[in-house]
Amino acid sequence: MLPTGRGRQWGLAKSGRQPKLGRVSKESLQAQENTRALTALLRISALATRTDDPAAALREILATCLATFAADAGSLSLFNPDRGLLEVAVQHGIPSGSSYHHLKPGHGITGRVVVNRRPALIPDVTVEPRYIAVRPTARCEMAVPLLDGETLIGVIDLESDRTAGFSPSDLNLFATLANEAARVLPRLWQVDRLKAKARQLESLVNTGQTLVTKLERQELFDTLTREARHMLAARACALYQHEAEHGSVRLASFAGEAAWTPPDGKLPLASCLVGTAIQKRRQMSYADVSASPDYAELVDLPPDPGLKSALVSPLLADREVLGVLVVFTGEVRRFDNDEKRLCATLAGLGAVAYQNARLYARIFQSEDTLRKNERLTTLGLLAAEIAHEIRNPLTVLKLLHGGLDLAFAPEDPRATDMRVIREKLDQLEAIVSRVLSFAKAPSALHSRWSLVDIVADTLVLVRHKLAQGRVAVHFTPPTGHWFVEVQKGQIQQVLLNLLINSTQAMPDGGAITLSLSTEPRLGGAVVHADISDTGTGVPEAIRGQIFDSFLSGRPDGTGLGLAIAKRILLSHHGDICLLASSPAGTTMRMTLPLAR
Repeated sequence: MLPTGRGRQWGLAKSGRQPKLGRVSKESLQAQENTRALTALLRISALATRTDDPAAALREILATCLATFAADAGSLSLFNPDRGLLEVAVQHGIPSGSSYHHLKPGHGITGRVVVNRRPALIPDVTVEPRYIAVRPTARCEMAVPLLDGETLIGVIDLESDRTAGFSPSDLNLFATLANEAARVLPRLWQVDRLKAKARQLESLVNTGQTLVTKLERQELFDTLTREARHMLAARACALYQHEAEHGSVRLASFAGEAAWTPPDGKLPLASCLVGTAIQKRRQMSYADVSASPDYAELVDLPPDPGLKSALVSPLLADREVLGVLVVFTGEVRRFDNDEKRLCATLAGLGAVAYQNARLYARIFQSEDTLRKNERLTTLGLLAAEIAHEIRNPLTVLKLLHGGLDLAFAPEDPRATDMRVIREKLDQLEAIVSRVLSFAKAPSALHSRWSLVDIVADTLVLVRHKLAQGRVAVHFTPPTGHWFVEVQKGQIQQVLLNLLINSTQAMPDGGAITLSLSTEPRLGGAVVHADISDTGTGVPEAIRGQIFDSFLSGRPDGTGLGLAIAKRILLSHHGDICLLASSPAGTTMRMTLPLAR
């Protein structure tokens, strides 16, 4: 209720602005002023129940003030404590693009009101040195602060194109309206925040239910970044996987206005914004990642100049940092406790879902291993039956071959062929014996061989097949002989498998380059045999599993060749690996320890 009495004392009279009314009494003028003030107050007070949109309330408050004082222009600015600036929320008659839309405290009439926390009236702005000219026609200005207790909310500013267009009584009424607006706005903002939290809570529950159903990692990561960005109305959101063994992170998912891929797959923690959160295992916030040139050196920041504040939340599981969730805003923001708790909860849900996905992957892998073991058991029984049936005809072949007593001159190529045939028959008999006995080849069968000779003999074995496939072989034997303690037949089996695989990767012909090299190691020197082809390469999807049993990139392949080669070399204290592969060709490396 407005008190009765003298109008000017309460800002209800406005002399000098009303036309002469002749016989109209002072009481009538007072009643008109009271009606004007009461109408304006009621309009602002009713906003608390008439609308739940703070933006609409700001527009209504300014419109009411403009109409009440017949102002020609005005603005309602809110104080941003993070930036320390007055930012125009709604305006009327102010030119667009004006610097007036962002004002520092103390600058201009409005800025002085912010510092003094008191209303100000300038009857003639042309003689006021502190006035910032925004409208050339402006002559009179008044501004009042919006205060919620001791907290500054903002400032309302009105301008008139007439000198002394506002009176001291207008300023008093203006302050009264501002006080009412300062009482209404926090309530509307609080209701808006509560509604936003309710929506966030609902989204959080739905997201949690969705995440636990995601068993595929990439789908899980994409869902997490997408929902985090949506819930916090962020400009971008990124999820990094932590690779503790390498001291690095890898971008797993990114949701933003534009797609982004870091320059390298593995990003060192020392060069990342997320490094501190990982090392300290706690949430970190950054007020403005664009404020300092130091941030530009960080390799995990997206190249978006519009990114301002960042909130980094680690995904923790039993003190292990599985990854980090990073939320980027498009404006400088001081994250409140609710936003931090929301991000921490999302990160926690993501960590649980990530753990579930890993456990499911292990279960699927175990089931796959069991299926492979069943197939291996069946294959072992079948192999024993086949070996038993092969053994008798193989014995006959050896006896007949020995009875032929074929002798050729040493320089005759057929002499080499006969020697190779005898060795292959012995090798077949040894394989059959091993299958039947279900035992590994004993180390006593290993003998000292020159790897150069083994390679040369193997190339003799496949010379016809290579010629049929129009494949040229380039092998320059090194000077000297590098000796290895091996079972010659098994090493030749590995080389044959690699050469045949290379040939099948070049259906239209090509070239195979075979090279030998040595490398000193702490446990003793090793020799490498690199087999390079000009084929189509190994499909990227199976490069990490090419040595698994029953995995084949060809429809007619068994998927056993490389798996057997791996086991043979491991039994010789060596190894085999995919050195390189691309559409231009593949290089496989076979490694064996040099004989002492």
